[in-house]
Amino acid sequence: MAERIKMKTPVVEIDGDEMTRVLWALVKEKLLSPFVELKTEYYDLALKVRDDSNDEVTVESARAIERLGVGVKCATITSNEARQKEYGLRQLLPSPNGTIRAILDGTVFRKPIQVSRITPSVSSWKKPIVIGRHAYGDLYKSSEMLIPKAGKVELVYTPGDGGGEKRLTVADMKGPGIVQGIHNYDESINNFARACFIYAIEEKLPVWFAAKDTISKIYDGRFKELFGRIYETEFKEKCREAGISYFYTLIDDAVARVVKGEGGFLWACRNYDGDVMSDMIASAAGSIAMMTSVLVSPSGKFEYEAAHGTVQQHYYRWQKGEKTSTNSVALIFAWTGALAKRAELDGLPELLSFAKKLEEATLNTIESGEMTGDLARLAGEGNKKILDSWEFIDAVRSRL
Repeated sequence: MAERIKMKTPVVEIDGDEMTRVLWALVKEKLLSPFVELKTEYYDLALKVRDDSNDEVTVESARAIERLGVGVKCATITSNEARQKEYGLRQLLPSPNGTIRAILDGTVFRKPIQVSRITPSVSSWKKPIVIGRHAYGDLYKSSEMLIPKAGKVELVYTPGDGGGEKRLTVADMKGPGIVQGIHNYDESINNFARACFIYAIEEKLPVWFAAKDTISKIYDGRFKELFGRIYETEFKEKCREAGISYFYTLIDDAVARVVKGEGGFLWACRNYDGDVMSDMIASAAGSIAMMTSVLVSPSGKFEYEAAHGTVQQHYYRWQKGEKTSTNSVALIFAWTGALAKRAELDGLPELLSFAKKLEEATLNTIESGEMTGDLARLAGEGNKKILDSWEFIDAVRSRL
């Protein structure tokens, strides 16, 4: 075998949970290590490890991305009461993705991986729809309270300089219920808008932004105001020169337009909207396992990951000794994205070429008719052979 490609700077490697953890190791063993002398700074974000460290390991992994510039992340479990019982956790921890996004204050861009064998379920779509998801605040940094009995819930602002306090009644609770407080920062919203316009100009994509300012006149209204201001003051002329446009509409109108349009634009979404719509776009475009995801910080740091979760049910089957036909394409593309960015930053053309060849080998495997079960159910007529996860990765390896 030829000499393996050498790296200069490590990539931050963030391991995860369940079936994606199994495939993560397999991708490294079969598709990466034989060809590249991988240099990584490793962090284990398995659920129990996070619990044992009081989530410090998650913070450390984000700081490592700030320091080294490029990270690649496996899918991780976000704990809930069922998971707490299953894993014997001491506490419920926040979403690790949410924690990393908050520290890096970046924007998540998710783009479907297209192959000709897979026809989108929305027949009008001709081009990919890229989701630009704001990566800070709102629901993901919320404070919540269970209200045990009747009483008043207030929103209170106390200025840091000791000025006059402001109070607003949220609800006069007539009995038990729930409340939630969310927030965001002008700086983060401005950086979100800038990241979207920079990405769109590079990719020559029109920009859509949608919120619900007719109902949330202050909160969503502020998003609309700041996003529009960044466009008008910093990017209007640049967008004109790039031949792209900016369009704002209400989130429900955007959804209606998306399912009737042909695609080919960047859809900038607030945090929760982006979480939901990226899965919808991925599923309608083919499979949730066929979507790239990259978190880009304002200072130019990058974290690549698969857009899907940990594939819990497949993991339970694997634990019983079964072979599963779990789609590993997005995991492979997370690694190729990170290696390509590392190659670009470090001036390593051989590493960049390898990343592109691995992507081509992966897509050519599918185009040839060798694919996992999720894709076989979506693929059109023609030769098809359903492979389990291990067979699929071996088929990709054979093309390298």
